[in-house]
Amino acid sequence: MTLLKKRMIDTFHVNRRARLVLMIPDAIRKQVGRGGEEIAAQFLERKGYKIIERNYRKKWGEIDVIAEKDNVVHFVEVKAVSRESKDYRPEELIHESKLRKVARTAALYMEQQRDGREFQIDGIAVIMDMATRTARCRFYEQVM
Repeated sequence: MTLLKKRMIDTFHVNRRARLVLMIPDAIRKQVGRGGEEIAAQFLERKGYKIIERNYRKKWGEIDVIAEKDNVVHFVEVKAVSRESKDYRPEELIHESKLRKVARTAALYMEQQRDGREFQIDGIAVIMDMATRTARCRFYEQVM
């Protein structure tokens, strides 16, 4: 093996380990998530939605924001990041398995509330820029 190839392999292993070591601490990740949910709720209110409930939890699922507009109940999954890159977008984290849990939890919520209105599952991607203290939201209606 040439010295150049060995250095490349060593660099790869060092970089791979560094990524594992430099993971974002849980407290910071949760803070970004809570901040994203707050921004998403404000975004919805500005769009004319009324927030009914936030962080509705059951043992099999959680709904970040429950809102209503035009007599339709919206169950909103929020994904937030503190930065965006070409390779990583927060909406890509809204997986089908998560949406199934949200849908099951939403149906139970509607049943418990004895609410016969239509409902839908939506998603909001929140991209926060901590340096400028600004955020952008991308709203995806009826993701399921």
